[in-house]
This record gives sequence, C-alpha cells and structure tokens, in this order.
Amino acid sequence: MGCWRGPSTLLACLLLLCPLPSPACPTACRCSSGEADCSQHALREVPQSLSANTSTLWLGYNFITVLGPHSFPPLPGLLLLSLPHNRLELIHSQALVGLGALQELDLSNNYLTVLTPETFLPLTSLAMLNLGSNRLGELEPGVLHALPQLQALLLQDNPWVCSCGIQPLWHWLSHNSEKVQEKSLLLCRVPEQMNEYPIMAFGNESFRQCQETSLSTQQYIAFLIIGPFSFMVSIFYCTFMGSIIVVYHNLRRASRFRRRPRICRGR
Repeated sequence: MGCWRGPSTLLACLLLLCPLPSPACPTACRCSSGEADCSQHALREVPQSLSANTSTLWLGYNFITVLGPHSFPPLPGLLLLSLPHNRLELIHSQALVGLGALQELDLSNNYLTVLTPETFLPLTSLAMLNLGSNRLGELEPGVLHALPQLQALLLQDNPWVCSCGIQPLWHWLSHNSEKVQEKSLLLCRVPEQMNEYPIMAFGNESFRQCQETSLSTQQYIAFLIIGPFSFMVSIFYCTFMGSIIVVYHNLRRASRFRRRPRICRGR
C-alpha cells in the first residue's frame, strides 16, 4: 500500500483518516454552522465554552438577570445576539466589550430600567436594536448617539415617563423617525393624565418649560442629602454658641457679685 512508503506519507494518511475536532458546543446548546441555540434551558449565565467562530447566538427564554464585565467569551465574529424573555435587570458598562462585529441585538421582554452610553460604545457595527417590553422610563442622551450604524430601533411597550427627562429621546426620535419601528406603540405611561399619549405627537412647544439648566437626578439627590445635614449642623452650632453665651453671662454675674463691697453697720 502507498501509505507505507515513508513517515511523511504515513502522517498524511493518518490525518485523512482522523477527522478534525468539531468546534466547542456547550451541553445546553445545539450548534451547527456557526450558530449556537442555547434558548429555553433555564440558563442563569452565558455559556463560556462557545466556539470563537460563533456568528449567531440564541439565548432567549432563560433566567439570565445580569450581564457582567466577563459574561461573554471571546466572540469576534458574532453578528446576532438574541436575549429576549430573560430576567435581565442590569448590563454592565463592559459587558459587550469584544463584540464589535455585532449587527443585531435583541434585549426585548426583560426588566431593564437603566442603560448607560458606555454599554453600547463597543457596538460600532450594530444596525438593529430591540429594547421593547422592558421597564425603561427614559434614555440618557448618549445611549443612542453611541450607535452610529443603527438602522432599526424598537422601543415599544415601555413605561415612558413623559416629563422633561424624555426630551433627549424625543429629540433623537424626531430626527431619526425612519429608524424607529412601531412608532404608534411609543406611548407615555406617566404622568397619569398623559397615559397612552403618543411620544411622537410632542412638538418643540411641549418642552418650553424645560430649561437646559434644570437639575439632574444626581444633583437632586445631593441637595436632598446636603439640606438636612446643613440643618442639623446649624442647630448644633446655634445650641453650642448659645450655651457659651449663657455660661459667659453667668460667670460675669458671679464675678460682679464677689467684687461688690460689703457695708458693715455699727451698733
């Protein structure tokens, strides 16, 4: 047989007979052709043994509550990440680092209340973002500006608070209306008198009373803390100074009494 002609020929024959190892696939997932389906397995975190060649990752209908700074293994070729119907409450600002090729991200039907601009900064190629059916009341101004390639955005079924804090979101929506899907479902939830009022129906005159110098939430909290503290300090200071003045007057009175001359009456 030709396979026995020399060591190099033997090695070539062995390589042909032994199949190459298949890419890693977590036990809770089904993997094929760069796609990993890990949905509906009651997962509480992202599997770490995913192949670096994974391009599509399905993680819906699990129990993931937090995406921390090291939640994902290196996935440089990941194009689609689907995380709907979890219990996701928090996404760390470094959670999506290393997913720069990502084009579609589905975070719908979760418990998200706050998103920061830093969270989406690594996603320079993201074209579709689904934030529908969460618990978002407003979005910070920089969240959507951090996504230069965004083409489709879903925000429906969130409890939007239609106060001055909604102005940055309204401003972005009014200038990017062609990117917003399901516009008619963007409705106010708070205050009660504006319940189910369409956000897209606002105009510039709706925000006339909102000044650019208005206080942020952090500033309000600072004032709430400093106010009572200053009040207690002022009470302590007044009490202390009052005590010093009382003691001073008592000492002066006692001193005058000791110095008063005594009159001796003769018999």
